[in-house]
Amino acid sequence: MIKRLLAVDGVQVVAQFRDDGQLVEGYGMMDENGLNMLVSFAHDYKRLTQANADQLSMFTQVNGWTPPRGWIVRGAQMTVCSIGNLVCLVDDSEASLNEVLKELDDLSHY
Repeated sequence: MIKRLLAVDGVQVVAQFRDDGQLVEGYGMMDENGLNMLVSFAHDYKRLTQANADQLSMFTQVNGWTPPRGWIVRGAQMTVCSIGNLVCLVDDSEASLNEVLKELDDLSHY
């Protein structure tokens, strides 16, 4: 199912991980060791994002920060996007982040 994300322009790698951070499945231009490192990063970053959103909610007293729906780390050439327990690596020169995030959001509900 998540493999269909590779059809979106610019998506190089897509992976799904469990709540404990273990790789469930991964596809694209990365070996298994790379996939494991990517999902480890995504799992840790998801936990940090949740903690930061909890603090932001507490300090601002504004609803809607938690639970965070996802996160993006954008680099000079590549971007990592995640929603739920899905993560993808995207080539910035080829991708529309709006399309990538829409597809990630759709797939995260399965």
